[in-house]
Amino acid sequence: MNLLEVRNLKVYFPVQHRLFRRATQFLRAVDDVSFIQNAGETLGLVGESGCGKTTLGRSVIRLVEPTSGSVLFEGEDISRLSGSALRARRRKFQMIFQDPYGSLDPRMTVEQIIGEAIDIHKLAQNSAARGKRIEELLKDVGLDPTHAQRYPHEFSGGQRQRIGIARALAVEPRLIVCDEPVSALDVSVQAQIINLLKDLQRAHGLTYLFIAHDLAVVEHISERIVVMYLGKVVELAAARAICRSPRHPYTQALISAVPVVDPDAKRSRIFLPGEVPSPIDPPSGCPFHPRCPIAEARCKTEAPPLRELAPGHRVACHLAK
Repeated sequence: MNLLEVRNLKVYFPVQHRLFRRATQFLRAVDDVSFIQNAGETLGLVGESGCGKTTLGRSVIRLVEPTSGSVLFEGEDISRLSGSALRARRRKFQMIFQDPYGSLDPRMTVEQIIGEAIDIHKLAQNSAARGKRIEELLKDVGLDPTHAQRYPHEFSGGQRQRIGIARALAVEPRLIVCDEPVSALDVSVQAQIINLLKDLQRAHGLTYLFIAHDLAVVEHISERIVVMYLGKVVELAAARAICRSPRHPYTQALISAVPVVDPDAKRSRIFLPGEVPSPIDPPSGCPFHPRCPIAEARCKTEAPPLRELAPGHRVACHLAK
């Protein structure tokens, strides 16, 4: 069953002229992105910094307003909702932020942070039920309920991220956008948080849109992976297919940069020339052609469609086979 469907989504930010204070150009953070996510699935979203993956995740849950396109959640176009109608639907989709230090209000206790969402959506009949719900959430994420009166600065980074997860779970969502939830944590703590997310997914039937730049982490938690470059989707397939047999030259370069644990294993590194072009003035044709090792003349003028090369494996490349 489709839980989330993104259709031709665009998010453009105006770049103002300093003198005249009007938009003269647009930064194309997300440029005509479409995909479908099934209920209970973890869909990984990867790419270099600045490729638009965080903006895409935020626009899906309306933290960033889309410029055009539509986002269908449970069959309803939430990109058209506003006011009380949007607030009522927001209970079903939440976000876990990248920075466990900046995403929690330092002036609020853990009880207040988690309880705020419960209060807004009126999910507890009385204070006793509210307290019991907060206690259950803290236990679910592996924290001591007796610490509910503590402040965020009294916890480690991993513990703060667990508080953020408990806050997201408080309103019983169906979809959670995880915006690089482990990138700011130590490696040992990363594994704990990833395993916690998988346990919670099984227990509560959650659906994750998991944003990261670490392909090893994404492969471990995701069923399918979307690879983005310069605001566009360049490859979409099952996680195993992406990591074992990538078809797009950009994905192949990303995979070649992943460290190999086995000292006897050999992997030839693919080095891409130049820098990522500016999303304010993207290249014509295929956005990857200035750095692509196999680009041809038509790549400079013709934008490649996202075509299916194998069942469930879609690639935006004229030359991919």
